Amino acid sequence: MELCRRRHNSKERRLEPQITIGLLTDQAGFPLMVHAFEGNKAETTTIVPAIQAFAATHQLADVTVVADAGMVSAGNQKAIEDAGLSFILGARIPDVPYVVAQWRREHPGEDLPDGHIFTQPWPAGPADNRRDQVIYYQYKADRARRTLRGIDEQVAKAEKAIAGQIPVKRNRFIQLSGGTRTVNRELEAKARALAGLKGYATNLRACPDGTPVTAEFVTGAYHQLFQIEKSFRMAKSDLQARPVYHRTRDSIEAHLTIVLAALAVSRWIEHRTGWSIRKFVKTARRYRTIQIQAGDHVITAADPLPDDLREALNKISSTRRGAH
Repeated sequence: MELCRRRHNSKERRLEPQITIGLLTDQAGFPLMVHAFEGNKAETTTIVPAIQAFAATHQLADVTVVADAGMVSAGNQKAIEDAGLSFILGARIPDVPYVVAQWRREHPGEDLPDGHIFTQPWPAGPADNRRDQVIYYQYKADRARRTLRGIDEQVAKAEKAIAGQIPVKRNRFIQLSGGTRTVNRELEAKARALAGLKGYATNLRACPDGTPVTAEFVTGAYHQLFQIEKSFRMAKSDLQARPVYHRTRDSIEAHLTIVLAALAVSRWIEHRTGWSIRKFVKTARRYRTIQIQAGDHVITAADPLPDDLREALNKISSTRRGAH
């Protein structure tokens, strides 16, 4: 079976046939499973099959799915709920949440406190086939500053485009009504009201240690997604997972299995030494041990290792094992 498809060019605008790769990791970015999907299969349709396969393989009663909003469609979330899985998901915020609007009504003229988290329960109804959910909305002043700066730039471009000073390009703040272009001030006000807010939805009943779920636990778990992104970058760059010079499923999956094993070793080395795998390889590859046969004698010559590399190697060879 061929996995490669020529549709849906990649972000790098590559013209070669492609596949979609699903990498499942733990919260520290340690690889657990890798899946290969057809290149024209949307990312949002790959997450549930990968998780179900992993849960079935390891006979897990529950798995907590942590994913950003871009990876989880409404149908995906329903499939996760139907499978009885727990989740922590990035929540889209189409409108100002009620709890945020209520706070602003009660504190007119005040800015939202930096780091403040609003809690909005979403209990399941009698006919809902799901668990009770909670949505946390976190406000960050730095996030608001960056968002507002982007809004200012887009509005300025929209005003110039309407005035004929620059070409009209795609801009969400330009609205067309009866052949007349205007700046959508209502949308601008809404975007400014949402600046700095980030939503996190969860249906967790309790934390892994049995304690009640807190906003800090949910946001902290979500922010560990950067570890998964780091593992993907390592696989693509440091381990050179691509390009893949194969076309059949068996060959492609064999290639990905090797990459998965190398990624596991790399993450383990990073965990043990505290070094990045790039630093470790770059430092260690300069040192060689050479054995010279001279008659019946074997002479061994080795470059002396610096203290930091020797310490890193001692940590790797230590009999005490880490989390993995």
